[in-house]
Amino acid sequence: MRRVSAPSPFAPGRLGDLALRNRLIKTATFEGMSPGGVPSEALARHHRAIAAGGVGMTTVAYCAVSPAGRTFADQMWLRPEIVPALRRLTDSVHAEGAAASLQLGHCGFFTRSRAPGSRGARGPSFGLNVYGLAAGLPFARAMGEGEIREVIEDFGRAASLAREAGFDAVELHLGHGYLLSQFLSPATNRRRDAWGGGLEGRLRLPLAVLRRVREQLGPGFPILAKTNLRDGFRGGLEVAESVEIGRALEREGADAIVPSGGFTSRNAFYMLRGGVPIQGMAEVEESRAMRLAIRLFGPLRIRAVPFEELFFLPEARALRAAVRLPLVLLGGARSLDAVERALGEGFDFVALGRALIADPDLPARWARGERARSRCTSCNECVVEMDRGGVRCVLDGPRPA
Repeated sequence: MRRVSAPSPFAPGRLGDLALRNRLIKTATFEGMSPGGVPSEALARHHRAIAAGGVGMTTVAYCAVSPAGRTFADQMWLRPEIVPALRRLTDSVHAEGAAASLQLGHCGFFTRSRAPGSRGARGPSFGLNVYGLAAGLPFARAMGEGEIREVIEDFGRAASLAREAGFDAVELHLGHGYLLSQFLSPATNRRRDAWGGGLEGRLRLPLAVLRRVREQLGPGFPILAKTNLRDGFRGGLEVAESVEIGRALEREGADAIVPSGGFTSRNAFYMLRGGVPIQGMAEVEESRAMRLAIRLFGPLRIRAVPFEELFFLPEARALRAAVRLPLVLLGGARSLDAVERALGEGFDFVALGRALIADPDLPARWARGERARSRCTSCNECVVEMDRGGVRCVLDGPRPA
């Protein structure tokens, strides 16, 4: 599918009432810069550098809507006490001419957190929580009706605080095997009540969250939804249902969809593609048992998926054909040629992740007429760096002391 006339990557774009200076968005990639759940000055500097590099909007990654929504203790969770720090971040992004979005999520059963406010691993259904074994959380319990209703309110409250902190948009995380994704996936949602069963039941919680967030933010404030095209394993969500999810999100008033894929608890590198840095992943683990397990079994259980540019494009075409709302194509864009191809196929925006970790100024260089390719090699060592003091490209050399 091709447009008669595709927009330039540097043409202005709109999400709800928000005008963006171009069609390039920094996607949410976990920064590792919120020790104890508090956004640091390093996080603000990171996003200011991305904004100064020329994107239309930068997305602050994985902000939990409650303490129980954190995968681990050093993930940010949104509460009034951190709004001033987030306001400094958004002010710095706005000073560089870009917009700022905040990704809101809840981890569900994928957790090792025993922080205050956490009641252990909870998800749509009872199941094994391999990630939590070393933390003494080997099982996840099915959420009760009251807990589900509480999550809906937590998302609404967090969205209101995001606006107070100066964010121009919010992104609801419905993908990657976190709570809302767990409810959508037939592999992890085995409920027999109104919150499970067929797709209509599995959609109930994500759509309730979207409605509550819209109630809090009002019309026009941009709400993006990151969704899975495929979970990436047998029995998981497939493209046919992901298209129906997209249609439902459009009917309920989402302003854009960011199609992605993969389950962090089962195939973490399905959504990244490229290298699997086993040695580094073991080194940053706090648990001795987990370090040993990663070294022994990681090469067997953590599957590498070959990288190619625009790797989600073939599956995302089905969603593009089914909905009219803006779509943000994610999946390994490294070059201006790839961005132009995506826009030419009818996608409204292109998300850049590792390319901007390696080259924050890439959009500005493209806008000046360069057709440079990002130096990113998809080694994925930046994933390890998240746990070594904050995300960075290892091609920059050793981390400063």
